[in-house]
Amino acid sequence: MKFLSRLPAWRGSILGPMLGLSVAFAAIAPVAAAEVTSVFTDSSKIVAIGGSITEIVYALGEEGHLVARDSTSTYPKAALNLPDVGYMRQLSPEGVLSVNPSGILALHGSGPKEAVEVLKKASVPFIEVPERYDNDGIVEKIRIVGKALGVDAKAEKLATEVEAKLVAAEKRTASIKDRKRVLFVLSMQGGKVLAAGSETAADGIVKLAGGVNAVEGFSGYKQLSDEAIVTAKPDVILMMSNAGPPVSEDELFANPSISSTPAGAARKVIRVDGGYLLGFGPRTADAILDLAVSLYGAQVTD
Repeated sequence: MKFLSRLPAWRGSILGPMLGLSVAFAAIAPVAAAEVTSVFTDSSKIVAIGGSITEIVYALGEEGHLVARDSTSTYPKAALNLPDVGYMRQLSPEGVLSVNPSGILALHGSGPKEAVEVLKKASVPFIEVPERYDNDGIVEKIRIVGKALGVDAKAEKLATEVEAKLVAAEKRTASIKDRKRVLFVLSMQGGKVLAAGSETAADGIVKLAGGVNAVEGFSGYKQLSDEAIVTAKPDVILMMSNAGPPVSEDELFANPSISSTPAGAARKVIRVDGGYLLGFGPRTADAILDLAVSLYGAQVTD
């Protein structure tokens, strides 16, 4: 397949601007880097960076530790009352440190790299949480967040409950033979389709819901050529709602390459809230089931 120029691979949350912003560091005087830690010695004033991180803290009932969150942290609604330190991929060290945190709990992929390096060299303990787009990755995140806050037992209980729901959700599509080919479209700026390849949250959720990513051969997000879209033959277009400029169905299916696919012929598009669909946190089992039902209807077994 032929693709247009490759864009950088985006990991974790993708709910934000596509163009990077410059970050000024002059106001911060880094001190010697703190030792790598997995537990905050003082967890009274934590900044959570990454929607799933914030969601896990609330699911653990430990939201009293939080003094700020990033702009991808929109669930639960109560989190919106916390100060917003900015988009997780365009952080300003000044903004994060302005709330005088006792610790920073950040999802892997937070950035830009220079900003994260400054934060790691500051006097505030910085714990980075790995991101993987599968069941084990979600359970691992819960345990790491719980350990960081000193509530291992609560985290283990939540991890066990979430893992059971994830396994049950996957089993409900196990008997489906004819798997839907799904094209995840992140945006259509200028009529160009930006789609998800492997090693993305979109690829992970499609597979967990019993679907097949309609495009292959690249990781991250790329602009697809018309030929690549036609060759992909998606049965369904999957898009986020509440994330970026909305794309109407008329605009989507007016694209000649999309209109010539099975999804275009059937005008089949599924829209799901971005944080819910791609968060890979405590609600992901529900997101898997909702997407599976949208794809397969009554074929999803109890």
